[in-house]
Amino acid sequence: MEEITYIVHIEPTQEGGYVAFFPELPGCQTQGDTLPHVLEMAHDALKGYVESLWELGQPVPRPKPEHRHVGFDLPVSALVR
Repeated sequence: MEEITYIVHIEPTQEGGYVAFFPELPGCQTQGDTLPHVLEMAHDALKGYVESLWELGQPVPRPKPEHRHVGFDLPVSALVR
């Protein structure tokens, strides 16, 4: 077995909570009420997605080298005059 790391994209939703998806894995997405919850759900979604590919005899997509960079945007508010 080999461990592969994928980038997960997380966005807040208008209704509250967060949605997470893996750009390199079409259809692999989930949601959660809090950041810790959506991260836990994303891990479960990734595991299930890969296991489904194995069961179907499909190849597991490899991350693109340019997607190994990890970064994120967080909204930060400040009071201004």
